[in-house]
Amino acid sequence: MIFQQTELQRAFLIQLDKIQDKRGFFARAWCEKEFAAHGLTAVVHQANVSFNIKAGTLRGMHYQVDPYGEAKTIRCTRGAIYDVIIDLRKDSPTYKRWIGAELTADNYTMLYVPEGFGHGFLTLVDNTEVTYQVSEFYTPGAEQGIRWDDPAIGIHWPDSVHVISDKDANWPDFKN
Repeated sequence: MIFQQTELQRAFLIQLDKIQDKRGFFARAWCEKEFAAHGLTAVVHQANVSFNIKAGTLRGMHYQVDPYGEAKTIRCTRGAIYDVIIDLRKDSPTYKRWIGAELTADNYTMLYVPEGFGHGFLTLVDNTEVTYQVSEFYTPGAEQGIRWDDPAIGIHWPDSVHVISDKDANWPDFKN
C-alpha cells in the first residue's frame, strides 16, 4: 500500500501497490503492520457496507464521541463518491479544516479517517457501494453529526444533494 499524507494531520489517501500481469493485478488492501508503521490505528472491529441507489445521495457528516471515537478506512467498491472528512480535534493544527477526495471503484483509492474526524460522502453515480473498516463498534449513544452544509465548515460539494435522511438533514450547525 502507498500512504499519501493529506493536508489534514494523520489523514491519509491510500493507493494499492499493484502487482500486475496478464491476469490483472494483486494488491494488499489491509495490513495491520503497515498501518501501525504509519502511526495509524490498525484495529478493525467492524466492516460496514453502504449501498446507495441514486446519484446525489448524501450520508454524513458523522462521528462518534470519546471514548467511542472511530478510525475508518473508506473505499468505494462500486460506482463513485466524493468523500469528505473534517478535523474536529480541538488541539489539532488543522482543526475545522476539511478535505474531499473522489473515491471510485476504478481508482481503488482508500481514505484513512482518524478518530476525532467527521465523515460523509456524496454519491456521484447511481448504484454506488462503499465499504468501511472501522476501529470501534457502532455505539448509538455516542453518535454525533454536523450539518452537511454548515457555513462554519464550508464544504464545497461537487454536485447537488438529491437524497438525504431526515437525521442527516437535521444535524446541528457546528459549535466549538
